[in-house]
Amino acid sequence: MLRLGSHIRLTAPEIEYLFYVTNIDPGNIRSLAQLKRYIRKCKRHYWGTSQATRTLHRMIDDAYQGCLAGTILATA
Repeated sequence: MLRLGSHIRLTAPEIEYLFYVTNIDPGNIRSLAQLKRYIRKCKRHYWGTSQATRTLHRMIDDAYQGCLAGTILATA
């Protein structure tokens, strides 16, 4: 993620990885608030209490943290 003040830009690998994990296009995210809304949208889309849902939510959280830390380098 590239950051300039309050503005952000996801890199191509980050966008690809988020889509890979969620199967929902992140679109044109330009702020941390928009990124957080996207993460909430994904979790609402894949709701439930099953082990598979909890695992997916953990993967979504990990992808979000990877964007913040700048550690997503390539798709899985």
